[in-house]
Amino acid sequence: MSLDEIRSTLFAAGLRRLLIRTLQPGERVLWQGQPDAIADMMMWRFLWWIGFPWLIVSVVAVSNGWIDQSAMFFLMSGAIMIAAPLVMALYDLQTLCVITDRRALILRTAWGRRTATATAFEDMDASFEILDISRGAGHLNFASGVSTRSPDTDYTGRYGFRCIPDVDRVRDILERARGEIAPRKSRRNP
Repeated sequence: MSLDEIRSTLFAAGLRRLLIRTLQPGERVLWQGQPDAIADMMMWRFLWWIGFPWLIVSVVAVSNGWIDQSAMFFLMSGAIMIAAPLVMALYDLQTLCVITDRRALILRTAWGRRTATATAFEDMDASFEILDISRGAGHLNFASGVSTRSPDTDYTGRYGFRCIPDVDRVRDILERARGEIAPRKSRRNP
């Protein structure tokens, strides 16, 4: 894959520059992709089911004079719940996941802060875990015991690519790159 295959967004140039600076001499990119922003946004859509009614009730309460000094809190809470899935989608557009012939990279230019996190093949778990989310996208966990403060770690410390489209294919690419193709589990019951 070439560097030109990063999805064209407002953030593509910054991600491309960060990738070029992060690659080591002679390191080859085997795969790169961005999280499925729509799937990630839909994963958080429950906030819309809460936020819109919350905001409507808050507006009615303010207009009828039922709440006075706490009006701003209720209105802002509703607005934040409605905006959160959209903010997550914007965050995904500023993220690039990369598999090279040496490691896995997660690059971000989110909110003007450039970060590059690398996981060497030898630091990865023996087998990878896939969690399906929706629209054919899923989380590909390839390391355990990572701080839960990372945006790419779940609450148990499993770390990896989040909301990746065609996650089964990406896992296969990562397994081949690491040189260990895990045996496939049979889909039939014995």
